[in-house]
Amino acid sequence: MNPSPKAIGIDIGGTKIAAATVNAHGTILARATLPTEAEQGFPRAVARLAQAVDRLLQQAGCAPSDLAGVGIGCAGPVDPAAGLINNPFTLAGWNRCDVVSPLRQRFGVPVWLENDADAAALGECWRGAAQGLDPVVMLTFGTGIGGGVIAGGEIYRGADGEHPELGHVPVDPAGPPCYCGTRGCLESLASGTAIGKAGQTAGLPDAPAVFAAATRGHDAARHIVERARHAAATAAWTLFHTFLPKRLVLGGGIMNQHFSLFATAIDAQLRHATQFTRSGVTVARAALGNDAGLVGAAALVFRRMATPVSQGPSAS
Repeated sequence: MNPSPKAIGIDIGGTKIAAATVNAHGTILARATLPTEAEQGFPRAVARLAQAVDRLLQQAGCAPSDLAGVGIGCAGPVDPAAGLINNPFTLAGWNRCDVVSPLRQRFGVPVWLENDADAAALGECWRGAAQGLDPVVMLTFGTGIGGGVIAGGEIYRGADGEHPELGHVPVDPAGPPCYCGTRGCLESLASGTAIGKAGQTAGLPDAPAVFAAATRGHDAARHIVERARHAAATAAWTLFHTFLPKRLVLGGGIMNQHFSLFATAIDAQLRHATQFTRSGVTVARAALGNDAGLVGAAALVFRRMATPVSQGPSAS
């Protein structure tokens, strides 16, 4: 076996695609970011992605024999078994698009696809805030809200291998409607999109402006942020009572900036719990930040190799 295997980790989001060369210690050796431009068509996106992978391998000084595989985390819904992206909600026109076959044929290595939230959760369990813990639940707060569960060291799946959409846990029956089919789900109240949309009704252009205005005492902005905090705390209550994780990891762009704001609301809610030992569970910020999905996507490759991924110090 190659003594120094490398993997390509890819994180496909609604607005951008991040990719990186990652070694078996979880260290990122080279990285690239490109706009998703979903509306330009899926074939074009795959071609641009393949070109980015070529550049990443060159930048990391990787020989073709060094590449062990490609792991992809993508905003869902996705079908990991079939290698299909089926997400017309945030990736316009990407309906049952095969992302695995063209990359496997292009680079001659195994390619694996997972939901991006599952990939992020794997990354945090391997090299982030949840190392050595099991079970773990992770929520990622960004344009939308994704969630992943790692139990028994594996990605938790539902019926027919489906990914549990934790961002669509209902928290307020009187809340706004969501494309998921219900009203007042977590994503419809606490995602960047939801916060920004609510802010526009108060003359604020986007979610960052809402948070900034709230710190200045803007009444409408404070209400929007408080509503998002309450939604997160209510969802966390449900998730803790459902999965009883040892740790809830909060990641994504919103948590990179406002973790304490949300964690205090969650902790205050959990103090009322009587059905489990509160001291046995914790809430933590994602340690890998926006790299969680990249590292987790690479972990998809290393987990399937004959030798385990390294748990020792980073090295190239």
